[in-house]
Amino acid sequence: MKRRNTPSKEAVLDLLIKAGKAMSRDAIEEKIDVKIDRATIYRVLNRFCEDGVIHKIVAEDGKQYFAVCMKCDENSFTDNHFHFRCTHCQTIECLPEAVHFSVPDGYHVESVNCILTGLCKRCSMKDDKTFK
Repeated sequence: MKRRNTPSKEAVLDLLIKAGKAMSRDAIEEKIDVKIDRATIYRVLNRFCEDGVIHKIVAEDGKQYFAVCMKCDENSFTDNHFHFRCTHCQTIECLPEAVHFSVPDGYHVESVNCILTGLCKRCSMKDDKTFK
């Protein structure tokens, strides 16, 4: 079903693309340059998820983040990839390379929601300079 393009949808998608990282609904509401209520933002985000335009990331605290995955191969894109949350700058991003894992015999993985936490490349480099 073809969905109607609206100024709200355009504004949300444009913000996510320009951000280049995952954003929570409240961060979107804070940074968006058009007047949109909370319910509309959630509705737009959920429709984008349903249509495969963006994907949802659920952090370890249950907070939801939404991202357009610029680094993922469009032909093999799936929600089943790993993300990284920096404990210093709080950025959540799609990992640009596959992270491999294994499960015991007899288990079949259908879905993955995994966030690795630590220091991102930028913050790690800052820390390295601090300790030298």
